[in-house]
Amino acid sequence: MTAKTKISLPKRVQAVIKALFKMVLFFIVISVAGVFLLRWVNPVTSSIMVQRKIEALLNGNFTSLSYIWIDYDDLTPELPIAIVAAEDQNFPNHHGFDFDQIEKALDQHKRGGRLRGASTITQQVAKNLFLWEGKSFIRKGIEAYFTILIELLWSKKRILEVHLNIAEMGDMIFGAGAASIMYFKKTPDKILRSQAALLAAVLPNPLRYSALRPSNYVLRRQSWIIRQINSLGGKEYLKNL
Repeated sequence: MTAKTKISLPKRVQAVIKALFKMVLFFIVISVAGVFLLRWVNPVTSSIMVQRKIEALLNGNFTSLSYIWIDYDDLTPELPIAIVAAEDQNFPNHHGFDFDQIEKALDQHKRGGRLRGASTITQQVAKNLFLWEGKSFIRKGIEAYFTILIELLWSKKRILEVHLNIAEMGDMIFGAGAASIMYFKKTPDKILRSQAALLAAVLPNPLRYSALRPSNYVLRRQSWIIRQINSLGGKEYLKNL
């Protein structure tokens, strides 16, 4: 009776596998701890802010970032509902991924339309806070991982609070606090619905569109966002976050 032959990997391969396993384990521990900590600690910066600052310095631009943290309860309620109405209307109900919107985007693309984004607010927080820009499968995979972590460890209110503070709203301008002061000379608790909708209208591409000098497209989008806010029931839509 022949004994079963035991197949063993070369020692070098085993060492590589062990090293990779340790790296993955280290990444998981650090990322879980970091996301858990940010449930209470406000981020002092974000990945996208660091990228923009480096890009500016490489181009000889030494302009400072405009970033002012504002707690959720110190924002006018018009800002959160404007952002949700513009970007992610199912935000209170999904768990990080809006599969209905993903399916609609794919169907539209199959019919010959432009492939539009279907990222939720949680996905945008994951990308802006932790990741680099790009469309590779690796980056999207890591984004999905952080999206799940954020949804598991943060409340919906915290997710929206962070998004409102780190979202890019203009050239070197981040968050509703800085944008309110820069564009409207107001603190974000004094912003009107029309102004909140204008800030939300530029979010698809804040480096191309401007809330200070809104194009006809931005103004049309502002009107659409106001209609969406009204159809959702206004600020009451987010009362249970």
